[in-house]
Amino acid sequence: QVQCVESGGGLVQPGGSLRLSCAASGTIFSIHVMGWYRQAPGKHRELVATINNSGFINYVDSEKGRFTISRDNDKNMVYLQMNSRKPEDTADYCCYLLYQGRRNGVATTTWGQGTQVTVSS
Repeated sequence: QVQCVESGGGLVQPGGSLRLSCAASGTIFSIHVMGWYRQAPGKHRELVATINNSGFINYVDSEKGRFTISRDNDKNMVYLQMNSRKPEDTADYCCYLLYQGRRNGVATTTWGQGTQVTVSS
């Protein structure tokens, strides 16, 4: 069983910063993509930012210039540094993992349990 455990969520004021962490554990041969999705109340889930093994970063336009995503391949961790937060950033953020459990295995998706981020005065 492969799991993703998030941490770092909480309350932040508009304009403030927050750093999310996600740790993957279990039988993992290689990780193809790690990153973050979010879902606000009454809205669909959207991609925030992901990073693949080549370092390519995919992100939502609204986050441009306001984030940094990074990973620690040796520890199977991914981080999301979020700056200049806005109230509309309030959402449940969950970690996304696309991995290969064993050599010659198929790519498999795992989601974290989610961590709440609230941007409010």
